[in-house]
Amino acid sequence: MAEGQGHPIALFFTGRHHAGENLNQLLQHRDAQLPPPIQMCDALSRNVPKEFDALLANCIAHGRRHFVAVAPNFPSECRHVLERLREIYRHDARCKEQDLSPQARLAFHQANSGPVMDQLHDWMSQQLDQKQVEPNSGLGKAISYMLNHWEALTLFLRQPGAPLDNNLCERALKIVILHRKNSLFFKTEHGAQVGDLFMSLIHTCRLNGADPFDYLTSLQRNSQRVKHRPQDWLPWTYQNTLQGIDTS
Repeated sequence: MAEGQGHPIALFFTGRHHAGENLNQLLQHRDAQLPPPIQMCDALSRNVPKEFDALLANCIAHGRRHFVAVAPNFPSECRHVLERLREIYRHDARCKEQDLSPQARLAFHQANSGPVMDQLHDWMSQQLDQKQVEPNSGLGKAISYMLNHWEALTLFLRQPGAPLDNNLCERALKIVILHRKNSLFFKTEHGAQVGDLFMSLIHTCRLNGADPFDYLTSLQRNSQRVKHRPQDWLPWTYQNTLQGIDTS
């Protein structure tokens, strides 16, 4: 999942490569003069491209799940963490309601979410430093995960536009499961790549409010025009292109 020129784009890759390897191949087509992109993912090392620089952001929702999982055994401690994280999400929801620019959102989070995250970091550090929690317990491991990835988890406090979580991708993954089931699985890697192509087009259409069936039909009917000027046939440009053809 990415955003280009204000439009969301979904790209699906099925194969034997890790996410970081796929991203390496994708970034080879990116203008080297552009600043490093923001990459949001979970904390697995294989998600990070090895050959390109990126501003790494880790998913707060992944860190939160560790505390949700052990909440029955450590109710008061987990409640404290979950309530602090809820404040962060409330602040972000307010930014969306006010349609703040990336710079204004950053300033808002620094002023309102920064102190909350600082307090949470101090509290979690004290739990381990003062031996109030067993490091190998469920709570100890949840705290260690957050502290070990703190810099990437808090990129939203330093970088304009950095998201809080990876939920956009998590929702997109459900499409893979549904498509694979409807296709009765993929027999070959080439078949999976064809599936990736259509999933990418269809989900990008949905994200941009375009009708996938109408879009794919238009591409087929105007295949030669698409070949010569593909930039006119993106999910957010093809309707204007069609109007130009109809009126010419």
